Amino acid sequence: MALQILNQGPPPEEIAGKLRDAIAGAIEGADIEVMPRGPGHFEISVVSQAFAGKTRVKQHQLVYGAIADLMTGAQAPVHAIDRLDCRTS
Repeated sequence: MALQILNQGPPPEEIAGKLRDAIAGAIEGADIEVMPRGPGHFEISVVSQAFAGKTRVKQHQLVYGAIADLMTGAQAPVHAIDRLDCRTS
């Protein structure tokens, strides 16, 4: 059996930019940091007043809803969010 090398896709910094753009498009005025941590793995920090009064689950749902397209499908460039930090300040 021959070894098959799979295309790893775009560089992590490019995917981080797409994540940042998707979150910024969904949560206006948010301060967003996205850090690549390995192939397909990222840590995200979002500070926004949009989170005020929302449970942690609802805050995370806002972010995951914004990036769902980047995590969906067999060739999705994002495999995991290793840490998601949502705050109002």
